[in-house]
Formats: sequence, structure tokens, C-alpha cells
Amino acid sequence: MTLKSEWEIVGEPVDPDSTERYFFTDHEWNTVEAATARIMPTDQDPGAREARVVVFIDRYVSGIDYIFAAADGSGFLKLAGKHADAWRGRQFKMQELYRDGVKALDAIARNVDGKNFVDLDEEQQDQVLIALSGAPKPIKVTLGTKEPVTTFLQGSFDENLPFFDTLCLHTRQGFYSDPVYGGNKDQMGWKTIGFPASEIAQGHHGRYLRHHRVLL
Repeated sequence: MTLKSEWEIVGEPVDPDSTERYFFTDHEWNTVEAATARIMPTDQDPGAREARVVVFIDRYVSGIDYIFAAADGSGFLKLAGKHADAWRGRQFKMQELYRDGVKALDAIARNVDGKNFVDLDEEQQDQVLIALSGAPKPIKVTLGTKEPVTTFLQGSFDENLPFFDTLCLHTRQGFYSDPVYGGNKDQMGWKTIGFPASEIAQGHHGRYLRHHRVLL
């Protein structure tokens, strides 16, 4: 078995400003973007919409071309053989999950106000996400207090998660992961939490982030 360092590098970093849809239809793109914007909303800091999380998700679920970035951030590792076959199977399930998930969001939304999810106001969209998740909306956490934090998803692997949990995880990944994947535009996710982006862009830890698609 060859090391990832020996795999062929193809493609190039994803442009976060791209509006080209690789997998989503226009309606799916707009719906996913709206949902991520409620999961990680804009306040005094940029949110999922500004960080272009929808681009990250669209490229990721489109197939197997955007799974592992090259160590130098110049492109992506080409999956072949059993690696490619395994990821194609996973991504096929992920595509079905998103297609069905958008339909579920719209079905719940129409029960709220007779409209699709993307056409609801923010408060109504929150109601839909609460209904989809089956859990209350997380309370605001204040820095420096001792409020119990029980609403954050832990872990970084999306296999066999339900749609809402998957969407939350991908929103976090798109906001905080290496910009080569299309999200975290202008490193705004890193800057929001004071992460030393210039150090990550160089050296071993940056390579680790790219190869393992980890969360910060």
C-alpha cells in the first residue's frame, strides 16, 4: 500500500467564490446555504454564508475528487483502486442523504408556512431545524461562564450520521477546515477564533490538516 505522499496530485484548490454547482441543483444549493447560515449564523463575526461553506459541501459530496488535499495545498490527491471504490460507495450514500435531506427540510417548512425552507424567515427556518433535529435550539454560550455545554456535536467523521447531524458537522468543517477545500474563505474561520493561520499554512501541522480533513 503506497503512502499518501506518493499519490498523484490533480486539480487545484477550490475557489470559494465559485457559484458553479458540481452536485447540488440551484434549489439544493440555496437551501443548504440557508440552513448552514442558521447553524452558524452571522453576528459580529462572519458566519457560514460568508465563509462559503456551501461551496465546501458541494465539492465534497460531488464525488471523490475533493477528499484529501495535497500536503502543499496545490491540489488534491487522486484516489485509485480500493480507496476510490470505497469512497465512491460512501459518497453515493452521502448524495442520497443530502437529496433526501433537502426534501425533508422543504416538507417541514411547508407545514410551517406553506413555503419551501429557503423562502422562510430566519425564525421560521430555526423552527424547521428544531423539528428536523428533534432537539431544542442550543442556548447561547457566554465566554467566561460555567454554563453546561451539551449541544455541540463531537467527532469529525460523517459516516452513518442522520442528515441534521451531518449538516452540522459539514458546516463546522467548511468554516474551520483548510481553505483549499473551498470553505473558510480568506481564513475567516481561523481568524474568528484567533487561530495562527500563517503558521498552519506552513509546516507539518498544515499538512496534517489537509490530509486528514480534521476540525480545529
